[in-house]
Amino acid sequence: MFTLSLKALYKILKDHVICVYYNFGEVIIEVESDKLKQVILFLKDHENCMFKLLVDIVVIDFPENASRFKVVYNLCSIKHNLRIKLSTTVDEITPLMSITSLYKNANWLEREVWDMYGIYFEEHPDLRRILTDYGFEGYPLRKDFPLSGFKEVRYDDSQKRVILESLELTQECRIFSFNSSWVENKITN
Repeated sequence: MFTLSLKALYKILKDHVICVYYNFGEVIIEVESDKLKQVILFLKDHENCMFKLLVDIVVIDFPENASRFKVVYNLCSIKHNLRIKLSTTVDEITPLMSITSLYKNANWLEREVWDMYGIYFEEHPDLRRILTDYGFEGYPLRKDFPLSGFKEVRYDDSQKRVILESLELTQECRIFSFNSSWVENKITN
């Protein structure tokens, strides 16, 4: 079991977190985006936490929200055999602080988030695209990205070469509903 209770964890981090709760067997901490790196550093180095492994960074896109991206950091403590999730929200413009100085594998994970969603990471040592082609326009995992993309590549038999053409986008705006029947117990101020 978690060596720090949720109330004790919230009490320690109350100036840095929005809420701490337990959901489906996992501890989840919601953090303000500007305090994220400080909270991760605490969870990595505190003797009762020791979350020394960054497992993944996951992004969820809610296009109808002002802060449309929910960024979730999955951390693992091998010493205590625990996992924890830290989540924060950002908009299309607000950058997050890079945690590559804390976890080396964050380099690749943050580059992937940048490439697929366009979320910028300050102080990242090498923030460039890794999964899309050079000159690719847009961010393909955003929910408002067109299903067919912005360009079409085809072979023109009359010119005997590959042609890159802009597309006329005729699809209508998609509407998303994110209603959930799940109830979460959260500890807040």
